[in-house]
Amino acid sequence: MSAKQTALIMGMPITVEIVDAPDAETAIQDTFDYFRSVDDKYSTYKKVSEITRINEGLPKTKWSQEMREVLALCEQTRQQTNGYFNIEHNGKLDPSGLVKGWAIEQAAKRLRERKIEDFYIEAGGDIQVEGLNTAGELWKIGIENPFNRHEIVKVLRVSGLGVATSGTYIRGQHIYDPHSPDQTVTAVKSLTVIGPNIYEADRFATAAFAMGLKGIEFIESLPNFEGYMIHSNKTATYTSGFERFVATAHV
Repeated sequence: MSAKQTALIMGMPITVEIVDAPDAETAIQDTFDYFRSVDDKYSTYKKVSEITRINEGLPKTKWSQEMREVLALCEQTRQQTNGYFNIEHNGKLDPSGLVKGWAIEQAAKRLRERKIEDFYIEAGGDIQVEGLNTAGELWKIGIENPFNRHEIVKVLRVSGLGVATSGTYIRGQHIYDPHSPDQTVTAVKSLTVIGPNIYEADRFATAAFAMGLKGIEFIESLPNFEGYMIHSNKTATYTSGFERFVATAHV
């Protein structure tokens, strides 16, 4: 059987679609439960979450092994992006810029372990897809027009890849250049990154957006990544291999 459901978790809609699996409904509920457990551990808005307790002084000797691993990934990403990805703000740690993509990838691994081959997971615009959709085709993912969210400017056809979009047109100005924290990123409206999985795509999309107009060049420099940047002047720039994923161009 096939099933598709959406739940509000981690402060955002999370959609899971599973194609042709006998335990599709159960697998979706298990996936939602997993995202809830991630929220309980990493949400800076929850008073009893582990990250909140760390920010309140929990000694490193009491940090969970998973938390140590995630924070190490954050530090690795900071180094790989020349400091444009940085989870430390005013002396507090907020790994949410990495955790969302990491959690989607972990959820995808759990589905693969159940021998589920065809699925779609989306959390707040970040997407991991495997196999084929219900029509037996590559999954279709639309890139929204940040100036008109009812319009899709590109339709991508992908499988076995992650697609992440960073921007300010939905949540407002929440991504900053760590090297110039007093200046907002205004030249770019959205940046979509296609990567080998959603964890990789999401973390580099966040960093590249913080780089401003230089971000698309950073994505171009990464092997096995493609990107599509929409500028504030309503023009777009994309990487050299991006077009091979495009099914339809509307504008």
